[in-house]
Amino acid sequence: MSEISDWFNSLPFFTRYWFGGTLALSLLGRFGLVPGQWLILNYTQIFSHFEIWRPITALFFYPISPQTGFHFLLNCYFLINYSKLLENGEYQTVPADYALLLLMNWISCVVFGLFMNIMVLMDPMVLSVLYVWCNLNADTIVSFWFGTQFRAKYLPWVLFGFNLILSGGGVHELIGILVGHLYFFLKYQYIQQYGGQELISTPTFLQNWFPPRRGVAGFGQPPPGRPAAAAGAGGGGHGWGRGNTLGG
Repeated sequence: MSEISDWFNSLPFFTRYWFGGTLALSLLGRFGLVPGQWLILNYTQIFSHFEIWRPITALFFYPISPQTGFHFLLNCYFLINYSKLLENGEYQTVPADYALLLLMNWISCVVFGLFMNIMVLMDPMVLSVLYVWCNLNADTIVSFWFGTQFRAKYLPWVLFGFNLILSGGGVHELIGILVGHLYFFLKYQYIQQYGGQELISTPTFLQNWFPPRRGVAGFGQPPPGRPAAAAGAGGGGHGWGRGNTLGG
């Protein structure tokens, strides 16, 4: 237990609380301590009964069952992996910027969820973070099942294709890709392609809550579009397999 506690406390701030909240609410729902129906994203309950906590709990809650348990564990692994890479890499010295990334992606997932009747947001939210990392490390070589290797920027689409073919799903993955691309375009691509001022500026209140840190990013995050060294991370959050950067 001491080793588990030390490992959990070693996770960076946002990753630790995101994972901790996900694990806590999902287990509470799994063992019936809190009814899962209270935690999901439900349009009627939010706007007719003013149950305004649901957009938050829908992010952390995942309905664990014998059929979904393995998928949940994989999603937890990739949540930790990719969120930690971003938080300790690109955003290590600017935690307020990472808070904005998570906030924007969460709001986008909520909007998509309300319009498309998606009641839990773990899948699209995790894939949106994965998408941002993959595009910031676009030329990192990752490996997939059976030794397949390709550049990291293709990994989200590989995961989408596998889920589409194997289980007939893919909607949650596609939403995660769209949400991640929206942030990546507004934050990085727009300036690269069109120049001018940044479209995304971190609000002052986030900078006050999460002031800049001194130090060098632990993972040597390169600027978008430039080749990246292998960062020692896995890829994907689904039962059909995962990607791993070489040299990890």
